[in-house]
Amino acid sequence: MSEPNVPEEPAMVEVSPETEALVKKEMPNESEAIQQETMKLFEALKIRAQAEAKAAGELTRDTYLKAVTQAREAIEKEKLFDSQRIENSIKLLQDDVEKNWEVMVKQVTEIGDRLSEAADAAWKALMAPRPDSDTDSKK
Repeated sequence: MSEPNVPEEPAMVEVSPETEALVKKEMPNESEAIQQETMKLFEALKIRAQAEAKAAGELTRDTYLKAVTQAREAIEKEKLFDSQRIENSIKLLQDDVEKNWEVMVKQVTEIGDRLSEAADAAWKALMAPRPDSDTDSKK
């Protein structure tokens, strides 16, 4: 069994101002040496977490691309979709859309005609003289 790859000398870790401020705020009574080591530990953990997240992201993207490629290759290889069936399905959809469009146009035309007739009837009723209006004005 091989030993994990551990460097003999610690790597130089650059401490961010945010980490330094946090450690100094949270550990004000600790020695400078403990604060420095804590800052280095925080920075090392941040670097490691970022590297892990990046690796996971690449793994996810690679896995997705591989799955898509495999699915495409399987469809091409197996010829799961018959081109004639696809064309027939599209033709049926087009016919259905045209039929529905014609029905909708007919219904809209009928509604328009009925609204026009109703408006005409309402106008005539509004403008027609009232039989009582002559007697009321003479009183």
